[in-house]
Amino acid sequence: MILIKNAHIHHPDGNYHDKRMDILIKDGIIDDIATSIKIKADQVIENEDLHLSIGWFDSSVSFGEPGFEERQTMKNGLDTAASSGFTYVMLNPNNKPNPQDASGINYLKSISSGHATTLHPVGNFTMDQKGEHLAELYDMHQAGAVSFYDFKQSLENANLLKVGLQYVKPFNAIIQSFPQDAQIAGKGMVNEDAAGTQLGLKTIPKFAEELRIARDIEIARYTGASLHIPTVTTGASLDLIKKAKKEGLSITCSVSVHHILKNSDDLNEYDTNFKVQPPLKEASENKNLIKHIKSGTVDMITTDHIPLTIEAKNVEFDQADYGTIGLESAYCALSQKLDQDNIIRLLTAGYKVFLREMPKLKKGAAANLSFFTPQGTITLDKNTLKSTSKNSLFLGSKMTGKVLGVYNNGKLIWNE
Repeated sequence: MILIKNAHIHHPDGNYHDKRMDILIKDGIIDDIATSIKIKADQVIENEDLHLSIGWFDSSVSFGEPGFEERQTMKNGLDTAASSGFTYVMLNPNNKPNPQDASGINYLKSISSGHATTLHPVGNFTMDQKGEHLAELYDMHQAGAVSFYDFKQSLENANLLKVGLQYVKPFNAIIQSFPQDAQIAGKGMVNEDAAGTQLGLKTIPKFAEELRIARDIEIARYTGASLHIPTVTTGASLDLIKKAKKEGLSITCSVSVHHILKNSDDLNEYDTNFKVQPPLKEASENKNLIKHIKSGTVDMITTDHIPLTIEAKNVEFDQADYGTIGLESAYCALSQKLDQDNIIRLLTAGYKVFLREMPKLKKGAAANLSFFTPQGTITLDKNTLKSTSKNSLFLGSKMTGKVLGVYNNGKLIWNE
């Protein structure tokens, strides 16, 4: 038995929101919740300012395994996710091979089992992500794929997206479409703004994103199917999504942590950790994202965690790979801009969208919890990162708050 003492609960949909309670866990199940539980437990969890919520959900995570284990193994990735407060993650098809049939999904589920963090695979939308023929969507769905996505690939064939949405609608699956028009983006690497132009690098205009989102919304309207738009970066894009939601379309979206906190001005030192896809936008877009987050247009926040080796980043900017790790900095970074209830809402909304059901925080429910405290400060240091890849654009950042651990799948991970 595990006894959690005097925890400040964040659970807006439940009976214990904003209350301090004791929680007793027995055999992975919440056995009791009360203002004071006096019982001899095998382990007692307490902290000077302990907060908890249902376990956090990240809708966009990449690990190296299979195929790129030098970046990050499955074990290191899931251990890092757990220590970062995440009990559920969706694994992007960003590996070799990527899942495009039932056997690929089953393989990922088998090698990721037995951890405190539960992994949900995302399957290819098209075969080999070439945008020509649909992958085996129904078979992958039956095997446990929670979504289909050609990771960071622009779906140039509008008819294929239409056919795919029509195909998955009867079994209520979700397709993701990367918000960038490849022809408009060309070979651009950074945003088309004053900072990007000053760097002398090839740029991408913001309407490459907005044009693609406008197209995809109309295709979703025609099919009536569910479409998720990941890592949106501009206020104009979110205006389009907000309008589509008001019209009753089944559209959801995410925003990454780094697009909220960082902007194109951070590129002035040519630090390749800031080379991400979609590219960072100007500082005014940080404010636009925050506005849409607070208004409820943004469904969820993701780390968009992409581990990369030193060799992939320690090169000239135009030769470097895109991506930053983000699991370990997510909560503390968000605490700089958002209140605790908004953070928890956005870090748990993925359940309802992709799994159709939220975990419960009540007696008799499976214990799925994240522990944290808004108190204290940390400075992100690559020597203390658990992730084997260190390519974080938050390195050196001083932030408030701390993740204390998780409980899920009958396993406790406690960072203290």
